Amino acid sequence: MKAEKRKPGPKPLQQVRPEPTEIAPAGGKLGVLLAGMGAVATTFIAGVEAVRRGSAKPFGSLTQMGTIRLGGRPEKRVPRIKEFVPLADLDQLVFGGWDIFPDTAYESAANAGVLERVQVDGLKDFLDGIRPMRGAFDQRYVKKLNGTYVIESRSKREWANQLIADIEKFKRENGCDRLVLIWCGSTEVFLEPTAVHASIEAFEKGLDANDDAIPPSMVYAYAAIKSGIPYANGAPNLSADVPALLDLADRNEVPITGKDFKTGQTLMKTILAPGFKARLLGIQGWYSTNILGNRDGEVLDDPESFRTKEESKLGVLDYILQPELYPDLYGDISHVVRINYYPPRGDNKEGWDNIDIFGWLGYPMQIKIDFLCRDSILAAPIVLDLALFLDLAARAGMSGIQEWLSFYWKSPMTAPNLYPEHDLFIQQMKLKNTLRHLMGEEQITHLGLEYYAD
Repeated sequence: MKAEKRKPGPKPLQQVRPEPTEIAPAGGKLGVLLAGMGAVATTFIAGVEAVRRGSAKPFGSLTQMGTIRLGGRPEKRVPRIKEFVPLADLDQLVFGGWDIFPDTAYESAANAGVLERVQVDGLKDFLDGIRPMRGAFDQRYVKKLNGTYVIESRSKREWANQLIADIEKFKRENGCDRLVLIWCGSTEVFLEPTAVHASIEAFEKGLDANDDAIPPSMVYAYAAIKSGIPYANGAPNLSADVPALLDLADRNEVPITGKDFKTGQTLMKTILAPGFKARLLGIQGWYSTNILGNRDGEVLDDPESFRTKEESKLGVLDYILQPELYPDLYGDISHVVRINYYPPRGDNKEGWDNIDIFGWLGYPMQIKIDFLCRDSILAAPIVLDLALFLDLAARAGMSGIQEWLSFYWKSPMTAPNLYPEHDLFIQQMKLKNTLRHLMGEEQITHLGLEYYAD
């Protein structure tokens, strides 16, 4: 019998290449202001300077070492991201910020103990020249710290006015063309949105009334957005994630992003959980515990600050696994998170995970992870990428929530009534497709039918 000729499959859709977005040049100096100049901030600053001097490489930084595929696989166009989009160069960066202790960046980096002392000492001439401005601080919001180098007034309106003046002064004295502001401070006590957060008018009245629902991080966010500066929130604090400041960001055409740098244990969850879901492996329980001994660990030893962090960490699995769609696999997970302050650990956090999974016919299996990570080493390249990408977004006229930067966050900000995407690989695709869109390149769908069409 003569074989039938195989019918051709569907032809792939031809994409229409978008017009490239008009992006202002990245010339001049970019000031990176850091609210909180402790372990994360000084590891970032020292690292950038070491890279600029050629004594280290920017491992972990997507903007510096990442590539992006353009067009079909046969085209073999895979430039570095920093060669594809007009990012500021590392030599253009100028650093400053605020802290509640008066230590220079050198003293803070030495005290943090993240980097080897010989490396910190080799950068002393540079780091000693970076002195923080007095921080906005109220111990009610971070109970384990006692700031000594703070704005003397307890008035939140005066905090805001002082921070705005600091921003203007830093820009003027350092000859900066543009600025970004990133919160690298501690986790504040748990707060929920209230009426004072509903509109910018209510918020500004709240500043005048010293409303308890406005913590220091929120005042920094307000000062940045009011000054027209992109803002990122590296902690799980509410910060800019309230209607009043979202509206102000839209009005002032300011890009914002957050919350909570994705490092350590949560990074592992956003890598592993998508794999379990892809293979339809069930999960009975996921127990996570951490020991760390840096300032972050001390702050999180307070139950109210821990609750803020816990809310950020617990939501990840629900959004990735979608138990409402897969009740037999993920509808009854016991998900537990613990954080324990253990001073001998310092910044070298240890995260233990016990994962009880099940497969074919319900047979149980276990996975155990012991991640001995360095929190600030994982966070520093995130700070760099956010500074450069937020500056790019501002120059491209993008404002409001930058969901394409979810890749960097434990608890990504999204538009109201839109659930956050936590799958690291979907987040990466969203980020790279946004860059392709900005530069007028086709989106990568990985469909691939064109390679097999008759």
